[in-house]
Amino acid sequence: MLHPERRAVARVLDRYRAWERLVLDHPSNGTVRRRFEATAYTLCVLMAQRTSREAALAAERYLGVALRRRRAIGVAPPEPDRPPQPTPPARPLRPEAYGAVPVG
Repeated sequence: MLHPERRAVARVLDRYRAWERLVLDHPSNGTVRRRFEATAYTLCVLMAQRTSREAALAAERYLGVALRRRRAIGVAPPEPDRPPQPTPPARPLRPEAYGAVPVG
């Protein structure tokens, strides 16, 4: 089975999450909603899923994001001989880097 390039999946997933946050913050902004839907469609095609929710979960599994996200908030799985150590937070996404339109 062919798999999409990891960098492309990571880039689209980051863009999807950034637009998702903007849509939740500004649900009545049509431009934001259209760009979110376009990114969701791209993610669905990349991950061969019918819904954007399934596609995002499949992309996270494919990239191993769930484990990195747990580590980013300090919930690293313990190693056998050591207690768990907190890890630094992940770099926040910037929607403006993806062409987000100022709203307000």
